[in-house]
Amino acid sequence: MHIEFRHLRTIQAIHEAGGLARAAEQMNITQSALSHQVKGLEDQAGVELFVRRSKPLKLSPAGQRLLKLAQQVLPQIEALQAEFSGLRAGSTGRMHIAIECHACFEWLFPVLEHFRKAWPDVDVDIRPGLAFDALPALLREEVDLVVSSDPEDLPGITFVELFDYKAVFVAASSHPLAAKPFVEAADFRTETLITYPVERTRLDVFSQLLIPAKVEPAAIRQVELTAVILLLVASNRGVSVLPDWVVREVKYSSDYVTRPLTEQGITRRLYAAVRSDDLDKPFMDQLLKLAGQEARKLQQA
Repeated sequence: MHIEFRHLRTIQAIHEAGGLARAAEQMNITQSALSHQVKGLEDQAGVELFVRRSKPLKLSPAGQRLLKLAQQVLPQIEALQAEFSGLRAGSTGRMHIAIECHACFEWLFPVLEHFRKAWPDVDVDIRPGLAFDALPALLREEVDLVVSSDPEDLPGITFVELFDYKAVFVAASSHPLAAKPFVEAADFRTETLITYPVERTRLDVFSQLLIPAKVEPAAIRQVELTAVILLLVASNRGVSVLPDWVVREVKYSSDYVTRPLTEQGITRRLYAAVRSDDLDKPFMDQLLKLAGQEARKLQQA
């Protein structure tokens, strides 16, 4: 027996209309064509689908079984068609984001809150890019955007500039290094450095300062939350290096001091890595614009 979607729609329409004539009118076909379609389906099934002498027209037990199938399948088909229509129009899709920058959670959440309201039908998810290789996952289409400060030359991947930031030394106001106008690599030799729990190569203080200078801190303490890092720093349990947008409010507190790393300071650039073919998706374009707007707010703070 070969059942097509039109057969399911026919059975449902006749059941809801209560007769062939009204169903044919609703389906915009002739009653003769509808009767022929039903007869062909009954011939395939080898059973009658309707009780012919009933008014209104009623389904036989076999017809009821086919109607049940129609009621299960047709809504799923309609939902799939709506989803495909949304994809063509650019209003639906998937936005799975991987973050290689641990502190970026605090910056990204306001962006995603605006994005969620503007694009409610886009499936948004965040995966910390700290426990897996985010860029290879982007190439495999496991994620759709990677926030990173380390651009690479990868085929099919575009790195979109988001904003520049400075890596800033943070210490308690009573700390001896608070008297210095800037901090150098050698200053960390006697310090407990409080960092996020990630590889050294993904931390600016190591990749841009300590590793090139071949300097090792006296101790390293790893902490998950920015608020806890700042609490420990204020208690003189160690020092830290954080992006300037994270400490924009801290610099107004008497509990802390912030200082540049080196006399010239260390500036880094944050990027959004995206598959090049996805750049023309409307919701991707909107997310990148929102990210730029949030970046300007950070720079003006």
